[in-house]
Amino acid sequence: MMNRRTFLQTSGRLAATMSLVGHLSVLAETPKRPNIVLILADDMGYSDLGCYGGEIDTPNLDRLAANGLRFTQFYNTARCCPTRASLLTGLYPHQADVGHMVYADRGPGYRGRLNQRCVTLAEVLKDAGYHTMIAGKWHVGHTKGVLPSDRGFDRFYGIHKHVDSYFKVLPGCSVYADARELIPATDDPPNQLHPEQEWYTTNVFTDHALKFLDAATDSDKPFFLYVAYNAPHWPLEALDEDIRKYRGKYSDGWATVRRQRVERMRKMGLLDERWELPPDDGPDWTSLSKDDRDNLDFRRSIYAAQIDCMDQNIGRLLDRLRARGAMANTLIMFLSDNGCSAEPEQEMFGYRFAQNRVENFTSWRKDSGRSASQGLAWANASNTPFRKYKRWTHEGGIATPLIVHWPQGISDPGGLVRQPGHVIDIMATCVNVSEASYTRHYRRNEIQPMEGSSLVPAFQGRPIDRVKPIFWEHEGNWAIRDGKWKLVCDGPGDKWELYDLEADRTELHNLADKTPQRVKAMAQIWQQWARERNVLPWPWKPAWNQQRPTE
Repeated sequence: MMNRRTFLQTSGRLAATMSLVGHLSVLAETPKRPNIVLILADDMGYSDLGCYGGEIDTPNLDRLAANGLRFTQFYNTARCCPTRASLLTGLYPHQADVGHMVYADRGPGYRGRLNQRCVTLAEVLKDAGYHTMIAGKWHVGHTKGVLPSDRGFDRFYGIHKHVDSYFKVLPGCSVYADARELIPATDDPPNQLHPEQEWYTTNVFTDHALKFLDAATDSDKPFFLYVAYNAPHWPLEALDEDIRKYRGKYSDGWATVRRQRVERMRKMGLLDERWELPPDDGPDWTSLSKDDRDNLDFRRSIYAAQIDCMDQNIGRLLDRLRARGAMANTLIMFLSDNGCSAEPEQEMFGYRFAQNRVENFTSWRKDSGRSASQGLAWANASNTPFRKYKRWTHEGGIATPLIVHWPQGISDPGGLVRQPGHVIDIMATCVNVSEASYTRHYRRNEIQPMEGSSLVPAFQGRPIDRVKPIFWEHEGNWAIRDGKWKLVCDGPGDKWELYDLEADRTELHNLADKTPQRVKAMAQIWQQWARERNVLPWPWKPAWNQQRPTE
């Protein structure tokens, strides 16, 4: 028979064991910090994806959206280099010294390379124990001290500058593996991982991203993977089998595409019924010759094929995450760096439309550089239902899809987030989910505070903690959004326009003359922001204090 002393000793050991088991159970249930996969498209319009109302076949991104979240009012900075700078640093681009492009130093705010007063996502996450990787287009500086390997990335495969080719490596735009030049300029780059396949950037960037993923998922460390595609940036270059899939799909013209998109977007809940569709920026389709209509259909088919191929490759990334058992606790974010492009110089039917036609396609299929673009009229369709394009700060230039997928972190999969967000918020979001520290001192440099707000509350159906307006400047195009109000203008000498985006997100009803006091107050806030963040003076146009927009 067990005496009291033996009973108490046995009970104590049992209680201690149960306590330890309970403690271990709690530890086992504590979720690990998520992996983070950030995917960036290049020059893709707001409504090009199927899950945003588009007719392009994007089943992989559509499934991510169906099991994740779609943000309906997310913003970029209107241009590739500035968006990448903001995305990587959580600052406005001028604070990181990439207020414009990376090919010239034009003074504070416009140095053309990330400065030392910012930290990148890779630097912050690496210090927090993450394995950091990038595949694709860097484009925030291409000189010593600012390359991916200098700014926190353990692995890099891609191009430091622009990637204006899908089939070639252009002069001055060598392919690098980490800090080593791997492929110099060539018309016939070797496909090192798959020598039996034709070199095509979208496929090749994914191949190396998969290689990085395999190594990262073999490790106990969480990982951060940034995949920066050059699709669907012009030139128009796609694989023949993808082009054939879309041939004839656009034979009814841009007006039909825009109208059909708006109908689908309204059914999806992406658009308010009050928001009117602006008039087409292109001419009447029926006024064009049959031959021109056929060539316009062909150009748009190539553009669609570029996005289709990107989606196929995103599917490959998702398949690998599933195969590695990493899907449930990986935060995936997909967005575009600016609105669809009407470049060059807003040509209506695209670059070299008269020279590069269907009948001689084989001769320009791989010309790269400045061979062909889809033109303003089709870009207008890509940005449905908004006005203007890449480089402008009206909604067509700055509105982007944002798809977020994170099974362990999203409370209402398939939902829509209608709160405004901006690329400056990506840093704050990653710091939040990774439990990282955003340092104010790094490598003996004082670091500027983050400008954005974490999007994590929105993942749980709660308000984003945003106390400041959101600001823009690019090439003298200016904007500020404060709640439902947006003030925007096309630079010095132009008048401010004021829109109530709750009632009129397509920016058709300018309220500036009706509420001049609001215009004046918001303009003053914008000007103060600009002064404090090296935004002005704009070097290509008169300074704001010499010739500023009418208040």
